[in-house]
Formats: sequence, C-alpha cells, structure tokens
Amino acid sequence: YAIASATAVSLAATGNAVVALPILSGGLTAGNSVATSGAVIVRRVTIQNPSGNVGTGNITILSSSDGNTSNAVVAAVTLSSLTGTGTFQDVAVSGGNVIVSGYNSQALFVKVNTAVANAAVNISVFGDVVSF
Repeated sequence: YAIASATAVSLAATGNAVVALPILSGGLTAGNSVATSGAVIVRRVTIQNPSGNVGTGNITILSSSDGNTSNAVVAAVTLSSLTGTGTFQDVAVSGGNVIVSGYNSQALFVKVNTAVANAAVNISVFGDVVSF
C-alpha cells in the first residue's frame, strides 16, 4: 500500500526536510502515546521519473525534520540508477523494515545530501498500516 508520496521533489539544493512526505496524506493518528497512536511499517521506497540524469544525487529519508541520521528510514543513498526519464530505483529501508508511530511523526522528510542542478524526482513509500 502506498503510504506516502511526492512528485517533482527538487534535488537542486542540499538541506534537511527539502520536502515532507505526509504519511497517509496526514491521516496517521497521533494519540497521547505510542500505544494509542496509529503506526505504519515501511517496506519499500521507490525513487522514479527523474527530470534528467540524477545519478550523482544522494538523499536520505528521515522520520524527523532535523537531519538526525539516527532517525533514518532510508540511509544516505546515491541515485545511480536514475540516469534518465522512465528510470527508477528501489532503495533499501534501514534495518529491513521501519515502524513509524504517529506519536513520533506524521510525515517522512527528504534530506538532500548531494544536489543535482535543475533536477527533480518522484518518491513513493510503500508499507502497511498496523496497530500494536
């Protein structure tokens, strides 16, 4: 199930939280604790449809907007397969699968580590909605 996505994510400048990927379009329940909040298991992330060759670009996807890599859903990855329109790259989820609780975050955040001028990509995050 697609739990978050964004189109035309700019890779033109480095920085934290270049774009937010709202989980379930902002519909992940945030209760008073992890036990009373909604959660998702992140299973796969696909980067696709580059505006051109973005093969030297490098991104991280985090569950926080502060750039703290201990919150990585996807560790720093070079987009080496994205060499032209119509290409895609499935990127590894940190630790296999990641659980994100609505208590901690209702969105994922893209950090651009290595920029590519005039470049953009689409990002899709797939997973399962769970209740613990």
